Amino acid sequence: MKKIKRIVSLAATLALAMSFVACGNSSTGESDTSTDEGTNKTETTEGTDNSGDKPYVAVISKGFQHQFWQVVKKGAEDAAEKYNVEITFEGPASESDINDQVNMINSALAKKPKALALAVLDTQSVSSQLSDAQKEGIPVVGFDSGIPGAPEGQVAATASTNNYNAATIAADKLFEEASIVDKIKASTSSDPVVIGVVSQDATSASLVDRTKGFIDQAVKHAEELVGAGNVEVSGHDVFNKAATGEVKVKVVVNVPPTTSVTDVQNSAQAVLSTKNIIAIYGSNEGGVTGILAATNDGSDFDKDNGKYKDIVAIGFDSGKGQKTAVEKGWFLGSVTQDPYQIGYQAVELAVKAMNGEKVEDVDTGAKWYNKDNMNDADIKDLIYD
Repeated sequence: MKKIKRIVSLAATLALAMSFVACGNSSTGESDTSTDEGTNKTETTEGTDNSGDKPYVAVISKGFQHQFWQVVKKGAEDAAEKYNVEITFEGPASESDINDQVNMINSALAKKPKALALAVLDTQSVSSQLSDAQKEGIPVVGFDSGIPGAPEGQVAATASTNNYNAATIAADKLFEEASIVDKIKASTSSDPVVIGVVSQDATSASLVDRTKGFIDQAVKHAEELVGAGNVEVSGHDVFNKAATGEVKVKVVVNVPPTTSVTDVQNSAQAVLSTKNIIAIYGSNEGGVTGILAATNDGSDFDKDNGKYKDIVAIGFDSGKGQKTAVEKGWFLGSVTQDPYQIGYQAVELAVKAMNGEKVEDVDTGAKWYNKDNMNDADIKDLIYD
């Protein structure tokens, strides 16, 4: 019996010892797992190589309300897929919402992106954010209007249309119209003709360039017809230019107080009501939308019986309403950027910059489209609904 008790006691002792060993192994295993996970999290946060994570690029646009930005977004997403990076694409509800965009930039930088692609609404409002990005070694690239006036070295490169040059195309096409040339030649200082311009705002670099490009080229062509110094630009301090001689041609610019459709429509209506107006130009999709809203979707420009049949309308960008107006001949035509390439090239530049490659500005191009060429292969993919 004592022998049996000694055997039982020994067995119990061995079992207890085994349980301690097992518990020790289990505890060590949990500690190892916890250490590995903690290391992985630290490496990811610090941006070190982690084969399971994609580099993050923040893309922040000037807006989200126009279809233009949706095409930019598609280009950015396709570039992200090609280069195997993760992106976020966001923008304020309105291009008047500067504070909203600043908050988006703050949130993006807090996530420690590998690069930031930005179409800024107001460079001065993000000066501290640009400085922070530079200090943190986060390369910043611009797209569309870019980041005008940023301190040297804070913007690696910009993917954008040369908006000034693109807008000169619209003016060139306007002055190819025989009716416009004839009316300007016949104008006098006592009865000057008017070319109207609707510019959605006068702060965005892209819109300022599109407005100035059109105005400068229109003034050049007009002065060739009526003499140097006989053309006046009025309506907004950013664009005003006094005539040095007799005013035979007026370029009248109207900038709405906000970018809302109602305000832009009212601006368009004011321009269309100007005496002796012979043409009207909208410098972006928002401006054209206002013109369309003021003219029964553009049908008032119908050349047979429209209310404004004698006014030549020209636009910039695209959108379903603008495309319809061009297709029906209510608009002479419009200038289109390549929004897909703007988004694509922005992400491509960001990836190259974050990898330490030298990058340079990219001109993403612009083309003229009208009812005759809008379905051509090199145009139809650039004009979005």
